[in-house]
Amino acid sequence: MAKKDWVLGVDRNAEALDRILAAASEIVSREGFAAFTIDALAAKLHCSPATIYRRAGGKAAIIDRLISMFADRIIHLMHREIDDLEGTERIATAILVGLEYMRAEPLGKLIMGVTRPDQDSAAVTASPLVARITEEMIGHPDPLAAQWVIRATFSLWYWPAKDKQTEYELVTRFLAPSVTHGIRVKDMS
Repeated sequence: MAKKDWVLGVDRNAEALDRILAAASEIVSREGFAAFTIDALAAKLHCSPATIYRRAGGKAAIIDRLISMFADRIIHLMHREIDDLEGTERIATAILVGLEYMRAEPLGKLIMGVTRPDQDSAAVTASPLVARITEEMIGHPDPLAAQWVIRATFSLWYWPAKDKQTEYELVTRFLAPSVTHGIRVKDMS
């Protein structure tokens, strides 16, 4: 159990981490992942970089936490839609529902605002956390399939189809079946 501060009545470590993550999110939203540094974060919070490292870890740990918070919100909502589904239907539903929630989520807009195909910092596309969540989403432990889903979903996120029906057709006719086929081929070999 976390120990509460005797003066403030709250867990100071948790409170510090919350403030650090909120400030980090604000920096990322305004200036992008590339501009996010521990020094900029420390300046924003009026503390030393050592305090940031002690309370939240380094830059990679903070970015991972931001992505994790974003993903946790989406995964929680997505599970309501996909838990009883399997195969192509599960994959298609996960992608379509994931896109809907990512587009609506404030941090999703921030991530999309700084993610460009020609400037992939790998903060999201190469994140082990995102790969693990994607494998959970497709219902199969296959890192290559997860990478395909991540990249294809980002493509649809970055270049949305002209309308929801077209996007639905792209996902259900091409994207989800290609993932299912790839998983089947891997399992047969």
